[in-house]
Amino acid sequence: MSRIANSPIQLPSGVEVKLDGAEISVKGSKGNLTIPVNPAVSINQDDNVLTFAPKSKGQKFVALAGTVRALVNSLVVGVSQGFEKRLQLVGVGYRAQAQGKKLNLTLGFSHPVEYELPEGVTAETPSQTEIVLKAADKQLLGQAAAEIRSFRPPEPYKGKGIRYADEQIRRKEAKKK
Repeated sequence: MSRIANSPIQLPSGVEVKLDGAEISVKGSKGNLTIPVNPAVSINQDDNVLTFAPKSKGQKFVALAGTVRALVNSLVVGVSQGFEKRLQLVGVGYRAQAQGKKLNLTLGFSHPVEYELPEGVTAETPSQTEIVLKAADKQLLGQAAAEIRSFRPPEPYKGKGIRYADEQIRRKEAKKK
């Protein structure tokens, strides 16, 4: 069984945590984030340390405490350092261009694809075939990256498409005659 709920979270300087019964809000230099907290988990704050404990005995409650601890930890990391996802475009003529809150993609279709970035997510294009997404909210960042990737997921024969920078594509062998 995982014991992740037993490890406390050290709050970095400049991060404020507000416990308000059913929700917890974390404020830092990168923004404000709030999530609802399950009433079966008790959260204690001493100076700059957050501790988590289940209110009842049982495996389900221990798992809930670990989940809440992991979510709060990602909030703390997000508002203090932020998160980043890198996407690569592989294919002849595939290009990306960031323009404010829009991402213009040329992916081999007969039309360009425009993606409206969600609030709180920023995009940079260091080169025409690379996209860097940054946000404080880990879940929102992952969803935006998945939506961009879904326009042209990598195909297994030539490897063309949009992929995460650290993703390995399993290639298939072409048909034999």
